[in-house]
Amino acid sequence: MKYISTRGGVAPQSFEQVVLAGLAPDGGLFVPETIPTFSQDEIASWAGLSYTDLAFKVMSPFVAGAVSDNELKRIIDLSYSTFRHRAIAPLVQTGHNDWVLELFHGPTLAFKDFALQFLGHLLDNLLEKRGEKAVIMGATSGDTGSAAIEGCRRCRNIDIFILHPHNRVSAVQRRQMTTVAGSNIHNIALEGNFDDCQNLVKGSFSDQTFLPQDRKLVAVNSINWARIMAQIVYYFWASLSLGGPLRKVSFAVPTGNFGDIFAGYLAHKMGLPVDQLVIGTNANDILHRCLSANDHSRHQLIHSLSPSMDIMVSSNFERLLFDLYNRDGAAIASLMDEFKHSGNLVLDREELGRAQGLFASHRLDDEGTLAVIREEYDTSGYLLDPHTAIGVAAGRHCRRDPAVPMIALATAHPAKFPDAVKKAGYPQDPPLPHHMADLFERTERFEVIANDRAAVQNFMATHLSE
Repeated sequence: MKYISTRGGVAPQSFEQVVLAGLAPDGGLFVPETIPTFSQDEIASWAGLSYTDLAFKVMSPFVAGAVSDNELKRIIDLSYSTFRHRAIAPLVQTGHNDWVLELFHGPTLAFKDFALQFLGHLLDNLLEKRGEKAVIMGATSGDTGSAAIEGCRRCRNIDIFILHPHNRVSAVQRRQMTTVAGSNIHNIALEGNFDDCQNLVKGSFSDQTFLPQDRKLVAVNSINWARIMAQIVYYFWASLSLGGPLRKVSFAVPTGNFGDIFAGYLAHKMGLPVDQLVIGTNANDILHRCLSANDHSRHQLIHSLSPSMDIMVSSNFERLLFDLYNRDGAAIASLMDEFKHSGNLVLDREELGRAQGLFASHRLDDEGTLAVIREEYDTSGYLLDPHTAIGVAAGRHCRRDPAVPMIALATAHPAKFPDAVKKAGYPQDPPLPHHMADLFERTERFEVIANDRAAVQNFMATHLSE
């Protein structure tokens, strides 16, 4: 399996190369040269598999030639051994043909554990074989940072630096990052918003001269292909749990950076019968505006009760555009250059129509989010976090066939966002799981740094392990 850039300026790369590189040298994102497909009979034969065995079936084609079957099985088993539910990703019914796929049973109570536990063990495997060390640099709007730290904390060949927007993530999210001890773990509270963090990370990847010659940056944000690959699995898992592939299902996904729902798109391309993929956005609604009105213009970021979705530039959307434009790298390079300089991107009518055939979208502001949390708790007794509430609302609003099961992805445990849950009328802080009961008693470690690339890079260069 080889990988190419969405902007067409890079020769095909191996799986190992794209995992360690993250962003393509031409500024694009890596995607498989060809998408592997499975027959309906083959997918149906997986119905009785455990989550880890299914993950092996789905991911094997993507790593062919880079990771042996035994290595892949070991990495998968290690990755999901820390999850605290035997099903790994259980489904809960909340209404007639309404389901919630709980993706928060990993060590940091967020869906990103699925990808980042896997990526941490994968990186350690690849670096160990190469006799190299690497530096992870990532930006987080809340959940990616803690999941990345938890996934990589035991890696012997990695220093990790995570940037989060200072005072703009929840206290639980921050403490999940800043209370993890380790000489290779560094938290940076950047005086800016998430897009500032993300732009600083992208700029550092473009010019890595601040690092010693024997170190290079590795991306753990959703631009890293291995993260997308790991997330494809739970779409197959949910479908098979509800009678797939013999019946279609739909998915509603709260998303900011488009990585999670793009994994669902890939599952569909690989042969999984999917009726709809519904995008749920908060007030930072560039994806909704693009899909519903062909308005992909950059607006000022709004801080919301769903901070993990407070993103104005959805990096992974470029991967979908590449497919919509028949994998024409030159066309995507031109589109992205126009967006960079004008702050706007207009899709051709044919390509937009192709997206609208599978995707739908819905926008929900803070007031609407609180109403959904309140209503769901009152009617079904199920407590939603604010991100999942947006997904649930989007699925119900956009559903075109009530006979098709709608599966909303529960991307975080409600205990991560107690302020929002209490504003919705829940009488107390949702309790943290027992393994995190002492979270607010643990010592925090982080550095507050100005929104300045040189200052951040100097901090990183002077805090590398030997």
